[in-house]
Amino acid sequence: MTKPIIETGKRKKAIARATLVPGKGIIRINGVPIEQIEPYLARMKLKEVFLLIRDPKLTEINIKVDVVGGGVIGQADAARIAITKAINKYLGKKKITRIITQYDRSLLSGDSRRTEPKKWGGTKARKRTQKSYR
Repeated sequence: MTKPIIETGKRKKAIARATLVPGKGIIRINGVPIEQIEPYLARMKLKEVFLLIRDPKLTEINIKVDVVGGGVIGQADAARIAITKAINKYLGKKKITRIITQYDRSLLSGDSRRTEPKKWGGTKARKRTQKSYR
């Protein structure tokens, strides 16, 4: 691998950018090693990808993920989408693509759902102030 591989992932308001470079198999999300990510559920969501894809080539790369926006779980989902896309591009095997797609299709394609924008006349996207005619 001569050039770094850069992939993005989005979930709700969170946007993640994963960069793969040659290294020793270190994975960092916003500068924090994957073993120290809290809460536990977010850590398991991130490790899920590596449990699916067991390839010896993964010990030869470092993965650095930068995530902005959203909440904790939204950021974890965006990061795992970005990591999955980058690993799939790095390995380039149809077998791995098939394994990922069978497990969860949204890991490669992303989740297209976004929050609905707020409109006038209310406090939220759909909530409105009531009118009294009597």
